[in-house]
Amino acid sequence: MAKYGKWVGLGLGWALGGPIGGLLGLVFGSMYDGMQSGSFEHSNQHPYGNQRATATTTRPGDFAASLIVLSAAVMKADEKVLKSELEFVKQFFNQQFGTELANENILVLRELLKKDIDIQQVSMQIRRYMDHPSRLQLLHYLFGISRADGHVHAKEVEMIRLISGYLGISMADFNSIKAMFYKDINAAYQVLETTPDANDEEVKKAYRKMATKYHPDKVSHLGEEFQKAAKEKFQQVQAAYDQIKKERGIK
Repeated sequence: MAKYGKWVGLGLGWALGGPIGGLLGLVFGSMYDGMQSGSFEHSNQHPYGNQRATATTTRPGDFAASLIVLSAAVMKADEKVLKSELEFVKQFFNQQFGTELANENILVLRELLKKDIDIQQVSMQIRRYMDHPSRLQLLHYLFGISRADGHVHAKEVEMIRLISGYLGISMADFNSIKAMFYKDINAAYQVLETTPDANDEEVKKAYRKMATKYHPDKVSHLGEEFQKAAKEKFQQVQAAYDQIKKERGIK
């Protein structure tokens, strides 16, 4: 018990309180019961951090706590949790925190999948403490989870849309990120948050705006893996612009 108490004692950043803290408290209680019976194993550290963040600073641990709670909500949306979805989340945490802590996060996720999650309250807590670029990155990962099995369920997309609204993300930003995962005839324009009716100068202006919004430097404070994902998103903005330029003959 002392060892487990040390783990929890490391703290959970701003997630220690509010709806997220309450959910994780329930999870740790379940995991503690499992440890007592030998069902769970654990280490002396935890990726969620040990300092309280401010409304203008988001640490990797805060992002991780938010991601794992919202991941559970999205995965449960279609009433079917797939192995491919679990593997997607595990791979991300493995890249970010290493194998041991990735395994522990998956244990937390599995327990969260058994809990009722108040999406509105959880999302509003995240909105209060997490900066906008990090919230956009969070939405990007949720779409990745929904596409992990190669098939997107409408209920998962609707859940992400609800989360997006509660996070204070505009419909334009939501549609932009969605278009990076689900292509249609207007996908390139949606990525740039513009329309086929826009003139060439408006398209150029939209591209410059999106390139600034999704520049990897915006999430440099979250760590290398987050920058890598942001770079991929930035490249999709560039690809969308290149596609439109080619179609229109823009120099």
